[in-house]
Amino acid sequence: MNAAMSAELNVPKDVLQPLLKASNSSTLSEALEKLIVVSKSDDGRSDLASKHILPIVLQLLQHLSYPSAHPVLLLSLRLLRNLCAGDAVNQNLFIEQNGAAIVSSAINSVGYDSDNSACTIVRTALQVVANASLAGKESQRVIWDQFFPDFFLRIASIRRRETCDPLSMIICTCCDGNIYLFSELCRNPGLAIIAEIVRTASEVGFGEDWVKILLSRICLEESHLPVLFQYLNDDFDKLEDHESRNIHFTGDQAFLLRIVSEILNERLEDIHVGSEFALYILGLFENAIKAIDFYTRGQSKLPTGVPSIDVLGYSLILLRDVCAQGSATVSEENEILDVVASLVSRGLLDLLLSLLNELELPTSIRKTMKPDMNQVPSSQSPKICPYQGFRRDIVAVIGNCLYRRKNVQDEVRKKNCIFLLLQQCVLDDDNPFLREWGIWCASNLLQGNDDNKQIVADMEMQGTVEVPELAKLGLQVKIDPNTRRATLVNIT
Repeated sequence: MNAAMSAELNVPKDVLQPLLKASNSSTLSEALEKLIVVSKSDDGRSDLASKHILPIVLQLLQHLSYPSAHPVLLLSLRLLRNLCAGDAVNQNLFIEQNGAAIVSSAINSVGYDSDNSACTIVRTALQVVANASLAGKESQRVIWDQFFPDFFLRIASIRRRETCDPLSMIICTCCDGNIYLFSELCRNPGLAIIAEIVRTASEVGFGEDWVKILLSRICLEESHLPVLFQYLNDDFDKLEDHESRNIHFTGDQAFLLRIVSEILNERLEDIHVGSEFALYILGLFENAIKAIDFYTRGQSKLPTGVPSIDVLGYSLILLRDVCAQGSATVSEENEILDVVASLVSRGLLDLLLSLLNELELPTSIRKTMKPDMNQVPSSQSPKICPYQGFRRDIVAVIGNCLYRRKNVQDEVRKKNCIFLLLQQCVLDDDNPFLREWGIWCASNLLQGNDDNKQIVADMEMQGTVEVPELAKLGLQVKIDPNTRRATLVNIT
């Protein structure tokens, strides 16, 4: 870019000359490129801070227009990004010199389209703001006031991961440790912004963990999943009957549950959810059941791409991990124990046993059965797993509910479902790792429960349990010849 072009961009000499001098350059573009290289090091940033280059660059931004100044605009933002990377002096200068407003104006000049050139500029501008936000609470509040909610909402609506990641970082950083800003985020229009971030991530994915950090805080550490879930319903504003919203699911809602389930599974030791969260997930599971065709065999594992099936599956996985948390701290955390008790009292066990009983038998059992043997009346076709792993996930939830809970063990016996659970200790083509979860479930069913062990012993003595199911489990029932009590032992 020559001097004539600089003049065409209306760059005043008092802005141009300091940049040329600091970089020993003859053109503006050359100066910016050299300064970008210098600003990559700590010493370089410190030196440029002493020369007050950052305020000069902010002045430069105010004299650029889009699209004619696109290359210079991008170079200027890259230089600002580097200057604010971990340098407190430059970060403070950015805030003092009204940098947040100037950068937001630059974003506005580019617009909010998702084409590559505009997206690159918006992403770089967001990186500038993200680096500046690390200066502390005062800087974060200035940035928040400048960008929340309108700018955040517009940027969140750009369906590009290049903008989604730095936007999520800015929001996380500003809200970290700031109860007031976080409370703003967790009500309208803050949740509308998060909903747009979820929609973007659902459509194009995300490359960094900031989206998950946001959703972890909002959905698991706090209790805002129900409202956010409803925001992701395409018909949210059209429906008057709030209860009916849970019957129709969208791909974005399924994606949200998928990410939340991943977060909980990754942080089982760190995050303990309460009964309100667990019961809401159970409600989603119950509603998803109503929307599923259980007579069409699922051909894939999660995610299937069918929202109702994915909501069914991920809600079941969430229930599995919620119940696992309970079993892990059953003797220490009464609150966690109450979560599982709340789920069972709400009917979780009844629902899962009923579903399991209505499903066709695992393939390894069906292949060895006589034609007249079945779980259900001959006039009724058995249900089929809507996705690969559905039966396994049901058994996993039941197994976790049973762990060291005699009342749940007894409930299974009273419902005559012991044999049903033993039948899950086999291989099944549609359910990878069913046998392993079945073993876990059977072991928890019998652990410390003599009545249940005796039922299994009677079954074996009567020839009811011939499957080499127990042997394949690595388990064997032994009868004490004196007391006639049954004991389950591990033969592997």
